[in-house]
Amino acid sequence: MQLKYQLQEGVLDVKQLTVSLKWTTAADFDLAAVYESKDDKRGLIYFGDLGKQEAFPYIRLGKDAGIGDTGGYKTEEMIVNNLEVIKSLWFFCWDYRMVQEGKKARFKESDVSLTISDDSGNHTNIEIETGERGNVCYLANIDNTHPKGAKLTNTRVAGTLQGLKSIEQLMALVRYQAN
Repeated sequence: MQLKYQLQEGVLDVKQLTVSLKWTTAADFDLAAVYESKDDKRGLIYFGDLGKQEAFPYIRLGKDAGIGDTGGYKTEEMIVNNLEVIKSLWFFCWDYRMVQEGKKARFKESDVSLTISDDSGNHTNIEIETGERGNVCYLANIDNTHPKGAKLTNTRVAGTLQGLKSIEQLMALVRYQAN
């Protein structure tokens, strides 16, 4: 398996990815990923469906951190165990309480960031900077359709949701970024 980082030269051999969302501010941020398999199955990995590491979709989210808007060091970690079956992955962060209320998130006042690491120790950091907009942020995409390997693209597109009812609400941010 190969992974090509957009901001770095070369192609990296990857067997496993670790995606980490970290913050210390008093907010209930959540890490999520929409996946599309090579046979066109689509799903959402988030606190309500943690996924499976040893069976399809080979993506597993750990514990839900920051529940109740508490302060202190918090990490949510997602393991991608088999990128070979995945066509695309889209990573998101949302401010849970603000999504429920349809209000802007606390991204600007926060130190929340995303790190994507491979099993060779290579990593990419993505700071979540949306300004005053949105309560959900589309952070990155891994496109695994290229012949040389998977390509990571950093994005940072914000949107505002009033509750999260479908994958399509998140994919609207992806389509917005593509235009």
